[in-house]
Amino acid sequence: MRTGLLAIRAWYKYIPTALTLGNSLCGFTAILCCLQIYAPTQGEEVRQLLGFLHMREPEPGDEVRQLLAVSAWLIVGAMIFDMLDGWTARLLNAHSPYGVQMDSLSDMVTFGVAPAVMISVMAHTNKLNVVPYFWIWLLCAIYLACAALRLALYNVKAAGEEKTEDFQGLPSPGAAAAVASLVLLYSDPQTEPIIMVSKILPFYTGVLGVLMVSTVPYMHFGRWLGSKQKNKVKILVLIIFFILFNWNSRLVAAVAINIYVVSGPLRAVFGWLRRAFFTRKPAAEQTGDG
Repeated sequence: MRTGLLAIRAWYKYIPTALTLGNSLCGFTAILCCLQIYAPTQGEEVRQLLGFLHMREPEPGDEVRQLLAVSAWLIVGAMIFDMLDGWTARLLNAHSPYGVQMDSLSDMVTFGVAPAVMISVMAHTNKLNVVPYFWIWLLCAIYLACAALRLALYNVKAAGEEKTEDFQGLPSPGAAAAVASLVLLYSDPQTEPIIMVSKILPFYTGVLGVLMVSTVPYMHFGRWLGSKQKNKVKILVLIIFFILFNWNSRLVAAVAINIYVVSGPLRAVFGWLRRAFFTRKPAAEQTGDG
């Protein structure tokens, strides 16, 4: 009996790894959906895919947007796997260096490669004549390289340092969420085409890459939500969010996620201003030697 319980417990240790693989498979499928845009038999295959996913059949000429939306939803699904693998690892006490490496490799596929491919394909298929396509490639390459640098740095820090309350730099899932939310907003069939979104996104993607490797502080939203402080404020924020989310889910999600992106630089600027103008210097420094 004891041997059987030990065997079951040993299998439990593989649950976080299975969830991590779910993350990477979502990223891989998101990339394939983007590449499907270039398929010559795009229309029929897209209808089959959307039928399998129980999504509406696209209007003629709307297949590109639908495929971009599917790719963005897959990135959202990967984020759920990413949250669950960490939660189950803590619950089952299944932390290991192997798990850290697996998690970062999956994040590189889903939150590094997939968003870069999605924006590159989106800009190319929409024939955006804002800048030469080389610059689109360069901006997406910056995002990809910065995601790789951030995840490698995270692995090094995870091996030797204690975790802090805040993130240093924008987390890679947050950067991918910002990209995915704007792609979903662009592909929303209930709204008029937001051409500016598709024009700005490549540049914004490059900025997100730089923020990932910056020292800008970002709040750890999961820890804030799970803490016991300011529960009334949290409940009020969540109620307002869900009311607005029910009104227009894609718009509200895009605004909320990108407010989080902007919150880091704003927090850094306000911190600098507070230290520069509102922190009193010691008396010796104020009066000098005399």
